[in-house]
Amino acid sequence: MLSEEGRAKNWAIEATGLGKEYIVGGISAPDNFKDLLVHMASAPWRRWRQLRGEVSAGQRFWALNAIDLAVPAGQVLGVIGHNGAGKSTLLKVLSRITAPTTGAVLLRGRVASLLEVGTGFHPELSGRENIYLNGAVLGMRRKDIQQSFDEIVDFSGVERFIDTPVKRYSSGMHMRLAFAVAAHLRADIMLVDEVLAVGDHAFQQRCLGKMGDVARSGRTILFVSHNMNAVQSLCTRAVRIEDGAIVDDDVPRAVTARYLSCMSAGRVEAIWAEDEAPGDEAVRLLAVRLLGEPWHAGVYGSSAPPIVEMEVLVHHAEPDLCIGFDLVTANGQAVLRTHHSDVEIEHKPAVRPGINRLRCPLPKDLLNAGIYHVCPRISVHRRYWIVEDDAAVAFELLLDHGRSPLFGTRDIERPGAISPIIEWYGA
Repeated sequence: MLSEEGRAKNWAIEATGLGKEYIVGGISAPDNFKDLLVHMASAPWRRWRQLRGEVSAGQRFWALNAIDLAVPAGQVLGVIGHNGAGKSTLLKVLSRITAPTTGAVLLRGRVASLLEVGTGFHPELSGRENIYLNGAVLGMRRKDIQQSFDEIVDFSGVERFIDTPVKRYSSGMHMRLAFAVAAHLRADIMLVDEVLAVGDHAFQQRCLGKMGDVARSGRTILFVSHNMNAVQSLCTRAVRIEDGAIVDDDVPRAVTARYLSCMSAGRVEAIWAEDEAPGDEAVRLLAVRLLGEPWHAGVYGSSAPPIVEMEVLVHHAEPDLCIGFDLVTANGQAVLRTHHSDVEIEHKPAVRPGINRLRCPLPKDLLNAGIYHVCPRISVHRRYWIVEDDAAVAFELLLDHGRSPLFGTRDIERPGAISPIIEWYGA
């Protein structure tokens, strides 16, 4: 039996044969009681429209497909995969927000979920009331919540608005408070989906630090993220999901390296149709390209690295829009992040409604030899991410700057992610 084996091996999370089916272009099975009532009330009219050919029955789509997953108590598991692979659906099923179509899930201990901004918050209640409500849902006593209350408020940074209804909070305030509640309320299992998707860099670093503390406390964490550095630094194990199935399960460094290689292997151009392009109703990423003069396909010299071009369709130009990318090594380590808005305002490229092409020449005589992945990033500064994709294109860099002191030839290899030529002089 599932439960007997779990007790013997001290599993915190067990999923066997887990599947979740949706109907694309039709009506999926209801996930909760409210949806069930709406589904029942509209059934006759919906059936009449289908018979008349006004509405199709839809195509069946498996967001999760026969997933078997066992997570020991105290393990920090990273979950990676491209957008639409099934990562968020897995966490929703595990947290019982969505019922599985097939299979079974067994969780041992109190569960705290941080899946979307404000999930579990009542909009009419204040921040203070929602802290107590979330604690009560986790089965905590009021006394235990009171002991953590000041830490939660201090960490979230919303003390001025703690007695304001959360419906008046910004998305950033929502996320900060939601993360603070989940991280401080002593749940045995934490399910975290893109916790770094909102907030400025300083708060993101605080989140990572707090998650490290939570991990060291022996709690079980499932952490979904596009941040390969975070997965490698926080997690002791990682799985990759593709088309609703687990296709890789190993130590984080190995899984992230294979994933990045698979995502952008041999690609120097990525193009999306407008209706499938990453983004939202305001901004869509149409293409990422590598320009310049390669030695041969996808291979450049370090003295003349490629130019990264991003083609973006803008319907509504936010003044704080940031368009850029992370440059990530083959093993998932971020070398740099750059945005078009980093430069002085008089030199910042204009972004207007319509199609915009922005180019960023990578600095020459800086990067070391190796394989690099370009991971697109588009955000509204310090508020929310619009695009946070994994590797879109990739290139190989061969070291051709710097000389051997003995032979006057180019160095073949140096340690480190960068290899700049730095000036020396005698004192």
